[in-house]
Amino acid sequence: MPLAASPARRRPRGLAHDLVDDFSSRIQAQVLRPGDKLPTESELMRAFGVSRTVVREALSRLQAGGLVETRHGIGTFVLEARSTGMFRIDPSDMATSVDVLAVLELRVSLETESAGLAAVRRTDAQLQAMREALRDFAANVGEGGDTVSPDFRFHLEIAHATGNRYFGDIMSHLGTTIIPRTRISSAMRMAPELRAQYLQKVNREHEEIFDAIARQDAESARAAMRIHLTNSRERLRRAQALAQAGQAAGTDAAEGTSPPAA
Repeated sequence: MPLAASPARRRPRGLAHDLVDDFSSRIQAQVLRPGDKLPTESELMRAFGVSRTVVREALSRLQAGGLVETRHGIGTFVLEARSTGMFRIDPSDMATSVDVLAVLELRVSLETESAGLAAVRRTDAQLQAMREALRDFAANVGEGGDTVSPDFRFHLEIAHATGNRYFGDIMSHLGTTIIPRTRISSAMRMAPELRAQYLQKVNREHEEIFDAIARQDAESARAAMRIHLTNSRERLRRAQALAQAGQAAGTDAAEGTSPPAA
């Protein structure tokens, strides 16, 4: 496929959004057909003149919209068009932390039960896939690498281990933009040492879930998942409050006033 960026792509609303529009148009026009493999991240960066962060955000939105799927270690592929009756969240609905908070409420119910079922029904191969996702997550904690993809893979593997394909379908439609860290990092602009501490805490919570599933303890798996997602929700709320406080302080400074004492 030709990879030249469209002349009208560079608009102030955001490079990732423009990249999503570009690929969505190609898919709808069947320039890209189901089963076609997208170029690599590096190829997209060169062709569109954008950063890896922009490319990953765009791919996450396309995945959240049910247009593509990423197969670990293989690549990203165009999906068959979904029927309108299927569960779907528009990528643009995930653009703010408010949306992520709302989806986290859904995930608490969905994934708590998912973990319990996975503990009872998982296979050794599925357990190994979860372990590999956690291994990839841990390997990237101290290196500033990609922890979002293995995080999502871990949760998706749990959904698959339920033996009920609809759990996996819903998680696939939600996509990697449900990972609160994609919003927290931008809101808090965490220093590397704070990011590592935060990710280590997330990893410990993941390990608690994994251990319960490994020993086929359904109630402990449900409890560990609920704690993890509730903690995620609270971390995002705190980050959101800090961001809002920063915006308010900036406004007060611009107007020559001081914020009220806490």
